[in-house]
Amino acid sequence: MADEAPFQFLHNEVIQYISKSAEKGETENGRNITKLENMGFRVGQGLIERLTKDTSRFKDELDVMKFICKDFWTCVFKKQIDNLRTNHQGIYVLQDNKFRLLSQLSDGKQHLEHAPKYLSFTCGLVRGALSNLGVRSIVTAEVSVMPACKFQVMIQKM
Repeated sequence: MADEAPFQFLHNEVIQYISKSAEKGETENGRNITKLENMGFRVGQGLIERLTKDTSRFKDELDVMKFICKDFWTCVFKKQIDNLRTNHQGIYVLQDNKFRLLSQLSDGKQHLEHAPKYLSFTCGLVRGALSNLGVRSIVTAEVSVMPACKFQVMIQKM
């Protein structure tokens, strides 16, 4: 797929653009995070279509999550998820110890407040991919130490 550097530059520019529109008072910050997540959702839908066109159907949601952690994550971030955990009741935690979109930020605590901007696109990316695979979900992210982050995926039963 695309090279890593252009994707990171594009991602940073989109975040800067949306942040500047919030500073000018055009929209509030929560709305901007939602815009980023919706962008990621659409990209995730399209990307998963391309990745799964030659694969067989998945047996269950655990197989879907394994595909997301291995193949999907490798396609987007050039590495697999470091850790996948589940409670077998519809909650999955994906841990990336060196998340590429946070690696350009400094390790200081002052940058933790900016992390949601950098993670919202990826939350949408995962949610969009899962949606196209027939799995409704809520995806949230948290950062306690830079550049490691955890994505929590809560499967919504229909």
